[in-house]
Amino acid sequence: MKLSVIIFVLCSSLLFLSNTHDISPVSKNTETKPLNNNFEVKEADQLLLGAFSVSLSVKDLGVSKVFYENLGFAILGGSMEAKYLIMKNESALIGLFQGMFEGNILTFNPGWDENGKNLENFTDIREIQNQLLKKGTIPSSQIEAKTSGPASIIISDPDGNKIFLDQHR
Repeated sequence: MKLSVIIFVLCSSLLFLSNTHDISPVSKNTETKPLNNNFEVKEADQLLLGAFSVSLSVKDLGVSKVFYENLGFAILGGSMEAKYLIMKNESALIGLFQGMFEGNILTFNPGWDENGKNLENFTDIREIQNQLLKKGTIPSSQIEAKTSGPASIIISDPDGNKIFLDQHR
């Protein structure tokens, strides 16, 4: 009995090894290719949401400011007096907000890039809202469809995480 188990394990191991790819270490000169996950977004379905940031509810704006500066973030906008700061490190954006909301929020700014500059092409927030409604996602408050300019909506993902879409132009 023991011999048959050993033979089975050895045969299985040989079969496994014969079907695997070379797993030798990759040299520094080896070119890597991105994974192909067969995921394709149809242009008509793609909503251009603009700059992405994480909006953090902080207890002490001054303490949080120093912490994120120590991580290499610099102030991009806001002020201590206004009780919020937008901080940037390369393309990463973090909004620090004291006393404005509970919990943390994922934020998108249609019409802006990560430097707060206007984007030539973007999906207007009203069109984003329209597409979300068609797909069954209901914002907590809705924008009047015939308006234009700055507006915002908040949606929640299936786990209750808040997503704030805030168009400034």
